[in-house]
Amino acid sequence: MAVPSSEKGPITWCHNNNVWKTKSEEIQIKDSGYYQCKTQRSHFSEPVHVEFSSDEVILQVSPHPIFEGDDVFLKCQRKSGQLNKATYYKDEKILQSNYSDTIKLFSVSRDSSKYSCTAFWKTMFSILWHKTSKPLKLQIQELFLPPVLMLSPRQPNEGDPVTLTCETRLPPQKSHVQLRFCFFKDGQRLESGCNSSQEIQIPTMRLEDSGSYWCQAEAVAYKIIKSSSRLKIDVLRIPVSDVNLETRPPGGQLIEGENLVLICSVAKGTGTITFSWHKDGTSVSKKTQQSLLAELLIPTVKMQDAGRYYCVADNGGPILSNRKEVTVRGLVSRPVLILRTPRHQAVVGDVVQLHCEASKGSPPIWYQFYHEDITLGNSSAPNGGGASFNFSLTEEGSGNYTCDANNGLGPQRSDRVSLKVIVPVSDIVLSLRAPETQAMVGDEVEIYCEALKGSPPILYQFYHEDMALGNSLAPMGGGASFKFIVTTEHAGNYSCEADNGLEPQRSEVMTFNITGPCRSRAGLISAGVTGGLLGVLGLPVAAILLRHFRTQRKLGLSAPGASSPSDWQEPSFSRISSTPPQEHLYDGHPAFIELQPIYNNVNPEGLNMVYSQIQSSQPRNGNSANSPRMCQKDKEPVVIYSELRTACCDDSSQQASNHQEGDTEDYENVPRESAVLDH
Repeated sequence: MAVPSSEKGPITWCHNNNVWKTKSEEIQIKDSGYYQCKTQRSHFSEPVHVEFSSDEVILQVSPHPIFEGDDVFLKCQRKSGQLNKATYYKDEKILQSNYSDTIKLFSVSRDSSKYSCTAFWKTMFSILWHKTSKPLKLQIQELFLPPVLMLSPRQPNEGDPVTLTCETRLPPQKSHVQLRFCFFKDGQRLESGCNSSQEIQIPTMRLEDSGSYWCQAEAVAYKIIKSSSRLKIDVLRIPVSDVNLETRPPGGQLIEGENLVLICSVAKGTGTITFSWHKDGTSVSKKTQQSLLAELLIPTVKMQDAGRYYCVADNGGPILSNRKEVTVRGLVSRPVLILRTPRHQAVVGDVVQLHCEASKGSPPIWYQFYHEDITLGNSSAPNGGGASFNFSLTEEGSGNYTCDANNGLGPQRSDRVSLKVIVPVSDIVLSLRAPETQAMVGDEVEIYCEALKGSPPILYQFYHEDMALGNSLAPMGGGASFKFIVTTEHAGNYSCEADNGLEPQRSEVMTFNITGPCRSRAGLISAGVTGGLLGVLGLPVAAILLRHFRTQRKLGLSAPGASSPSDWQEPSFSRISSTPPQEHLYDGHPAFIELQPIYNNVNPEGLNMVYSQIQSSQPRNGNSANSPRMCQKDKEPVVIYSELRTACCDDSSQQASNHQEGDTEDYENVPRESAVLDH
């Protein structure tokens, strides 16, 4: 780095607030940061930021600083090694491509262009590699500021001398640049040619000297010309003075909708005076009258009416007043509530965002968020705009959401935004809905699946050994059932699955077993006991009444005269417990399915009475209630018979036919007591 110095003495340097002195006007640096320098009689220079990049390829610019009109060198630099070729870009368009690592830009101007370069080099294996630098915007400073035409005195009276000065300045680095100045009135040059002097004098101002003046500064070597703004000069006999601006209400603090009065006055001035009012440099209104005071009414002020006001009084030369700050506090507009969810459908556990924003209203604005008119939380916007509130959804998150905006001048509430929260299915329960009588092969059985939690609609899928049986939809939630006819192939594991569009959930497995008693031993014992009962008790048989049944047609009874029970199979679910037949059962008891009567007809030879085996149970060992019923070949079954109808010896076939088609209203159950069997 280097600093020009026209005087001898030490140079003070500063790097990131570290200060040291050197005698040299140049230093070598290797650390990134901000650098400044000063001489003995100067202030510290503007800071210069230097960055040492770690990128493989960078674009270097020189010299520094750069001023408009300078020639600039761009160098494409590798971190290590030489380049074979470099391509330079301006705003991503090729500027130049050559085998040199440096190009020259002539007489640069101030713009927003960005420059970059692509470096090409060969590796040790002659492979051509390339890398592009980051885009770089040239920081080009003005060679000199646009001139400002100054008038002294600011308001000339007739006969006064006036000095016009075209003020601008060069930066210290460009102090050697020669500038030329020209002055104009109403488009005409005041003096022949232009010169290096920044000012001219008009010895005596006359009324006809009033007009529009401006000046021009030119850097001839750089061909840079800049003009001042126009300055209107009016020569007055007695100018206005002491222009003052007041506001009503005093202090200039209003609420949107109130009236504002701007009062402009002068202490002196003759003739017709033109009063004009301005806000932030923009003209608002103008009045011309023969008075030392004028008022401007701004009815029903709005937010955009706030700003810095001043007035100008002019009776030949404008005089500006003091500036007054007018503040307008605006009522908040009705806010807009936006609900942002991480997915199309909101799910329990999702984090959602409520964003409330009032498009109008003076800051600070306080926002309050509600769910079904219950406060969720609040947030503030100190500089205006909107505010957000984040929260995690629960099952109770469905409903209407609103927000309030308030800046102390009255709250405004947004429209309601509705949200439906989807609850994932859970707690899937699979249960059996058995028929009223004992379920057997051929019966219709219903299994019922229900998700205790979950938003509708819910699709239920039923499985047997993980094979899909079918599905059912519950549009309003709740459960669904699946029915099937019991066959021997239906033994095994059953489960169901619930799905409402999120993660499907499956129930626990329920096992369905189908078993049957031993055919031969049950038949022998049934026949033997029947004969024993008939021999001991005679006909009709005296029986102990256990239970009274009513049966319908076609109960599945075998033909009269059968000597052994028919083959049968009994389905059962592992979750249903068994109860001994001696216990009193009611139809709603879960074990009632196992204890329903089993009907088998027996008719020993030589007897006129037909008996039916209505229940057969096997002795069980230990805790067998939870095990499937299996054949017990080494223990006697308990057999219960019922008298159905007396068989006619003369016409047994006709009797059997009548028996199958008729109804049996009542019959008695005869338990096989151990004493009778022993006999």
